[in-house]
Amino acid sequence: MNTRARVRSGLSSAVGALILAAMLYPIFWLVSASLQPGATAASVTPIPLPSSLDAYAEALSDQFRNIVISLTVAVGTAVLTVAIAAPAAFGLSRLRSRFVDVVLITLFIAQIVPPIVLSNSLYTVFHTLGLLNTIFGLILANASNTLPFAILLLRSFMRDLDPELLEAARLDGASDLRTFRSIVLPLSRNALITAGIFGFLAGWGDFLFALTLTTGSDLRTMTIGIYQYIGSPNVDWSTVMAAGVLASIPAVILLLLLQRHLRAGLAAGSGK
Repeated sequence: MNTRARVRSGLSSAVGALILAAMLYPIFWLVSASLQPGATAASVTPIPLPSSLDAYAEALSDQFRNIVISLTVAVGTAVLTVAIAAPAAFGLSRLRSRFVDVVLITLFIAQIVPPIVLSNSLYTVFHTLGLLNTIFGLILANASNTLPFAILLLRSFMRDLDPELLEAARLDGASDLRTFRSIVLPLSRNALITAGIFGFLAGWGDFLFALTLTTGSDLRTMTIGIYQYIGSPNVDWSTVMAAGVLASIPAVILLLLLQRHLRAGLAAGSGK
C-alpha cells in the first residue's frame, strides 16, 4: 500500500470513528445520567462519579408491569405479522394477474400513510368492536402497521424460490398447504425472522397506538410509562434515563442474537 492510499485509509477511518462517536454519544449520555443520583439535564457529568443503581431499582419497580405488557404486545405483533404476511406473500408470489399489481401498489401506499391517520381510524373501529384498552387491540394495531412491509419483503424472497422444488412437491402429490409448510417456510427462514424482528421492534417501541387506543391507567406500555415520568411536576431524570436504558435492552439483545438472520433476510429481500 502506497503512502497516498494509507493516508486516504486513515482519513476514512478517522471520519468513520467521528461519525460513530457522534451516533453513540446520546447512548453514552443516557447511561451516564442513569448512574448519577439526582441528575438533571445540566448536571450530568461525562464520568458518573459517584455512581448508583438506585435509579434502576426505582425504574424497574415502577415499570415492571409496563415492561411485561410491552413484551406481550411486541411478541404478539411479531407472531401475528408473520402469521398473516407469510401466506399472503406466498399467494402473491404465485399469482400472475393484474390483480397482484393492484395489491402491491396498495401495500406501497399503506406504507406511506402517517401512523397518526391510521391510529385515528382504528380508534373509531376499535371503539365499535370493544378493542380499546386491550392488549389484543394494541397487537392488532401494530400488526396492521407492519404488515405491508412484511408482505412485500416476504413476497420478494418467495417469488424467486426455485420453481423446480415447488413443481417436484406438486408432482409428489403435496397440496399447496403442504408445500407451503414443508418447503416454502423452511427456505424463507431468514426473511421470516426479519419480518418478525421488525414486528417485534414496532410493538416494543410503539407510542402512538398505545397513547391513542388506551384511555386508562390499567393498560400502559413501557413507552407510556416513560412519557408519564416526563409529564410529572418533579422529574427525576436519573430514573427517566434508567427506564430508557431498560427499554433499550430487549431490542439490543434481539438484534445481537439475530443479526445474522436479519442481514441475510434484508439482503435476500432487496436483491430479489
